[in-house]
Amino acid sequence: MAQGRFITFEGGDGAGKSTQVRLLQDSLLAAGIGVVTTREPGGTEQAERIRNLLLQRDSGRFEPLTEALLHFAARHEHLTQKIQPALARGAFVISDRFADSTRAFQGYGMGLDSDSIEKLYQVAVGDFAPDLTFVFDIDPEVGLSRSLKQNASSARVLEKTEDRYERMGAEFQRRLRQGFLDIAKAEPLRCVLIDAAQPVEAIHAQIIATVEKRFGLKLQAKAAAHG
Repeated sequence: MAQGRFITFEGGDGAGKSTQVRLLQDSLLAAGIGVVTTREPGGTEQAERIRNLLLQRDSGRFEPLTEALLHFAARHEHLTQKIQPALARGAFVISDRFADSTRAFQGYGMGLDSDSIEKLYQVAVGDFAPDLTFVFDIDPEVGLSRSLKQNASSARVLEKTEDRYERMGAEFQRRLRQGFLDIAKAEPLRCVLIDAAQPVEAIHAQIIATVEKRFGLKLQAKAAAHG
């Protein structure tokens, strides 16, 4: 059985990660490769319950360490119940966010020290890490505007207001951006920086080329839906 691979998509809100997750999934499926797509916080029933505590507008204000603990609790469930079993089956797992988001949001954004985050990582995740991470970089004001519009649309349909972090404002988003840039710079073998201001098709082509080279695959780019 072929070895599964774990690919994560990271970056600020409104950077277009979800669209690119779908396009990469389609390309892999078209090549006959098993794929599981997922997200954080969340991904399993129990982890989604924790997601509601963290992202809902009316969920209150937690201390940074409390937030990190909740994220890693959800992540442990996600990892053991969904990610690792899928990898063991030989599937590619694509996750919209993983631990780099905790480093950026609770670390850079909320001021939690990196030592505490890395200790929690060792307890909840251990030596496991993504095989490849795409870090989407976008101007914080542009990303925030996009994300708020998307959340407003989703709220009308799903009656959910998952905009708690977006409502922390532009300065918070600027700290997040710096965090993700620093993470990408610190781990160049794992992380590939993506200019999220590019057209959807150009980003998808860059992702496809990277995945092909990294894992020895032959993939076809998929057409992006517009409108």
